[in-house]
Amino acid sequence: MFRSASFVVPWLLLIALPAAAQQPSAPLADFDDYVQQAVIDWEVPGLAIAVVKDDSVVFARGYGIRQKGRPEPVTTRTLFANASTTKAFTTAAIAMLVDAELLAWDDRVEDVLPGAVMADPYVTRELRLRDLLVHNLGFGDPQELWYGMELSFEEIVHRLRFRDPVTSFRSRFAYNNVGYAMAGEIGGAANRTSWDELIQGRILAPLGMAATVTQGRYLPEGADVALPHDMVADTLAVIEGEMGLVDPIPAAGSMFSNVEDMSRWIRFLLAGGAWNGAQLISDTSFAELLKPQDILPADEFYASMRLTHPWFTGYGMGWFLQDYRGRKLAFHTGSIDGFVAIIGLMPEADFGIVVFANRDHAELRHALMFRALDLYLGEPVRDWNSEFLALYDSIGAERDHKREETEADRVLGTTPSLSLAAYAGTYTDSLFGPVEVRYEPGSADRDEHLVLYRSDFLTADLGHWHYDVFEATWRKQWLGPDRVIFVIGTDGTATELRMWGRSLGRVKEPDA
Repeated sequence: MFRSASFVVPWLLLIALPAAAQQPSAPLADFDDYVQQAVIDWEVPGLAIAVVKDDSVVFARGYGIRQKGRPEPVTTRTLFANASTTKAFTTAAIAMLVDAELLAWDDRVEDVLPGAVMADPYVTRELRLRDLLVHNLGFGDPQELWYGMELSFEEIVHRLRFRDPVTSFRSRFAYNNVGYAMAGEIGGAANRTSWDELIQGRILAPLGMAATVTQGRYLPEGADVALPHDMVADTLAVIEGEMGLVDPIPAAGSMFSNVEDMSRWIRFLLAGGAWNGAQLISDTSFAELLKPQDILPADEFYASMRLTHPWFTGYGMGWFLQDYRGRKLAFHTGSIDGFVAIIGLMPEADFGIVVFANRDHAELRHALMFRALDLYLGEPVRDWNSEFLALYDSIGAERDHKREETEADRVLGTTPSLSLAAYAGTYTDSLFGPVEVRYEPGSADRDEHLVLYRSDFLTADLGHWHYDVFEATWRKQWLGPDRVIFVIGTDGTATELRMWGRSLGRVKEPDA
């Protein structure tokens, strides 16, 4: 899916020149060549990687460029988005608070986070801090509350009471970023600080992670930072101004770091929470982080399991878990618009790895992790890069096929039930909040049309699909299209708008 010749452009040739390199030793003697080829195969603008073994950084390099069209190279000091690898920082800091008896894993959330009310009173009463950290709320991430939005954290938590459960409480893992944001807020309050100050004071400062920032908004002006890239109209392009997308829920994924700082983090974790002779997390609390808290079904785990065939897949606290070649592997990815990350730990082998890249969903991160593991664990050594390319090519083909099926279902020749202006109005529900549909009259440049406005980030032009279904083409062009449906009431007016699985009622306009 990333190998189309139309995407290969001259700036990719820069990738063959690694920056901030050191001479690797066996068994990583040929690893540099392997990484370079993977970067080219996946057409990634820039990548940084570090490998830790036996408390030493045995490989650390940058590849490619920070921004397409510019020459600045990626180095081991270049900052990338941690995205969801931030979650492990949150759980480690909470473990320290548990050791200090400022929190307990099974504290009731409503006792330590005022306003945390769920739709089911039983869940409100029984929800524990541990549930937030292992994604056991009974519903997946309410992304509509934070992605591209500017709601306060208090408003996000308030609206959770309108989020209906999908499964019964604690019956099934469901990844939930807002749950982690709540845990971070609880941790900051217990520390009598913000979450940012909690992470800075208890982890970043003691470990000497001086370059790492807790939120995108805190990136220093002119910093050595990679810019995000994604496909825009079939061309890989910089998507500018998106560095703070996760800031509304920081404990879930807002950090930025580089592989030099992350190597310190890996060494700290492989040492069981010890640094410079001080045990910052007790053995008991540290064990909670990496033990299976939940067993995951295949549809809740990574597609990588189609290749690695683990005997078990689980989740700890901020860590996905699986067996690999007879040993436990703890890892977590991070993905946010234009960036990817992965951190992997195999404590039994005293091995850790971190990979950052500035292209959306570039899955060479998994390939490089398993390749480095193989080199240290011994034969057989597989060509994971080729295998992951083939896997994600097939996943891309499956997605294209589904899109083609949707296109085939379109009924051509239909017209909307109403004039376009008659659909204009405000549609809302208690969870989702207001969505404006605006009518734009025709001009010399374009015909009359509708615009859907949720926020400055989430604004889309609506084009007629069929009947009363419209296709939303987001002005942030890397976002895929969505379909919205207008429901016509018995009075012949548009009374409801359906999108993202929600039914939004039209707000009645006051009488003239």
